[in-house]
This record gives sequence, structure tokens and C-alpha cells, in this order.
Amino acid sequence: MPRPIAVCLVSGGLDSCVAAACAAKNYELAFLHVKYGQRTEARELRAFNKIADFYKVKYRLITSVPALKDIGGSALTDEKLKVPEGSVSTDGIPITYVPFRNAHFLAIAVSWGEVLGAKRIFIGASQVDFSGYPDCRASFFEAFNQVIKEGTRPETDIRIETPLINLSKAEIVKLGIKLGAPLHLTWSCYQREDMACGRCESCLLRLKGFKEAGLEDPIPYVRENI
Repeated sequence: MPRPIAVCLVSGGLDSCVAAACAAKNYELAFLHVKYGQRTEARELRAFNKIADFYKVKYRLITSVPALKDIGGSALTDEKLKVPEGSVSTDGIPITYVPFRNAHFLAIAVSWGEVLGAKRIFIGASQVDFSGYPDCRASFFEAFNQVIKEGTRPETDIRIETPLINLSKAEIVKLGIKLGAPLHLTWSCYQREDMACGRCESCLLRLKGFKEAGLEDPIPYVRENI
């Protein structure tokens, strides 16, 4: 019997890579990558392709949501807004939040999943060591599962899986190592594509995770910043 298909949202970052590694245990992988005009769009796409090649993924979809850049309101899509550096935000929702981004991505994943006959959608969201984005909470994904049920064909049986939702960044790193995920191929920096800056919130959370896991991050950083 062929394995059921899981659509994996793969940004090219650490978390999405580990979530895909979780899916690989029981599912045929279908990798989805969404460009939305983010600062590191080219570098993230390169990471996506390398991870997809690593897993020999047959089903791949690279698409875009240009509306998110047109809408703006995030330092990831608006060059006039500065990406915060030097600390992890603990006060409110940071300026790097892209409004309702995961809803757009999940909607595409569900549409593609219906066409493929997929059973699951995997997304690497965590509500432990994260930036406070409201669309990364478990309650959001529970609600979206109900949206899928209400808005798809009666015979469709797709559910969102969030295997990292209650894991810290260190636990995610350890899980990735355990599953043999290609963490060296991933990219998390919000603002650089040559070497990771080591100062944006995403870099700081990633470095914290590797340090607490007792491991060295395998990607290149601007050395004076770490």
C-alpha cells in the first residue's frame, strides 16, 4: 500500500525542516514553499530546494502571495521598517509579524492537498520559544482544522499537524538531530542571505536553541555578532 500524502509547509527554516522530518516517518512528502516578498526570499527558496532534494521529494509546489508585501505592516516585507536586533521581544507582537500569514499559507496547502488527496498538513509552528505571533498558537490551528472541515469536499479528510507546537527551540534542535534532519541546509535569518546576522530575533532564538541543546549551529554567522 502506498503511504498517505502529507503537505509540508517548508520555508527553508529550522522548524519547518524538523516538522517535515516528523512527517517523513509515516507519509509521502509533498513540499510547499510560499514566497511573499520577504527580505530573504531568494535564500529561503534555496534552502527549500536543498531540503527537498535531501528528502527526494516528488511533489513540490513553489508559489507566491504578493498581496502580503503589498499590504505591508511587517519589517519582513517593508524595507522602510527596521528589523529589530539584539534581543527577543517579550512585549506585545513584534514588527516582524506578517499579518495573518499562516492563514494564507494553510489555505494554499489545503487547496493543493485536496488535489493530491493528502491526509495531513504539517507546519513547524511552536508556541514555546517563538516571537509571539498569534497565528502560531495551538488554538489557531484547532480553529483552522474546523475551517477545513467546513470548506472542503465531504470526502476530504485533511488535518493540520503541529508536531513542534509545545517544544522549546532546544527540544526542536534535539528532535531534528534524532530524526536525521538536514539542519545544516536550513536558513532562519530575517535580514541577510550571505551569512546569518546573529542579531535578529530569529537568529537569536535559533542560537539559543543550539546552545541549550549543547550543539553548535552548522550555518555561517557574522562572527562578531555571536
